[in-house]
Amino acid sequence: MSAFAFPPPPVVSVPVEGRAEAFPVRRILCVGRNYWAHRKEMGAADDDRDPPFFFAKPADALVPPGAPVPYPSATGALHHEIELVVALSSGGADVSPDRALELVFGYAVGVDLTRRDLQNAAKAKGQPWESSKAFDASAPISAVRPWRGDPPRGRIALSVDGIVRQDAVVADMIWNVAEVISQASTLWTLAPGDLIFTGTPEGVGAVERGATVEGEVEGVGALRFQIA
Repeated sequence: MSAFAFPPPPVVSVPVEGRAEAFPVRRILCVGRNYWAHRKEMGAADDDRDPPFFFAKPADALVPPGAPVPYPSATGALHHEIELVVALSSGGADVSPDRALELVFGYAVGVDLTRRDLQNAAKAKGQPWESSKAFDASAPISAVRPWRGDPPRGRIALSVDGIVRQDAVVADMIWNVAEVISQASTLWTLAPGDLIFTGTPEGVGAVERGATVEGEVEGVGALRFQIA
């Protein structure tokens, strides 16, 4: 093996609940508009069950459990989006929905932080979303809970300074976990270490410096962080 020009970055990882070893992260895929009510609040005019669309965040956008989240530069509209996160321990291409859950290592609670003003400007010009979604510290996450069997379907909620902003159930997703994994595998060859943020319910909104954000997914865990 040849030497590197400089030391390579460390492996990004997420704690695993109840275990000493951590979950090494390869990449982060995110699903847009996977709850009907959120689609409507973001301006969608129809109820077509079109295929889920994806965007990505770099692995180093993750913020470990409990760590503060710096308010990002170049925005005046930082928004929260609570999500169920799927952690994969195996992968493949063109995986059928019937086999998709075999890839799952566990689940976590995540928040997709968004520079909403930059996103809206990019949408208006037909430009990519990277600056609005893939910025530093844009993906706070809880520990991964190992899981076997049917995916979570219970309550998913987020509060800011003790006031509930988002409150729904995972079962309301337009595309369920198996379908999301299967669809992703038609676009990428999935692999161990991949995380998939599965979309957010309605109630997204702005957070300011100093705010305390708390999120939970029933049966999976909870997440708490402060905007610094």
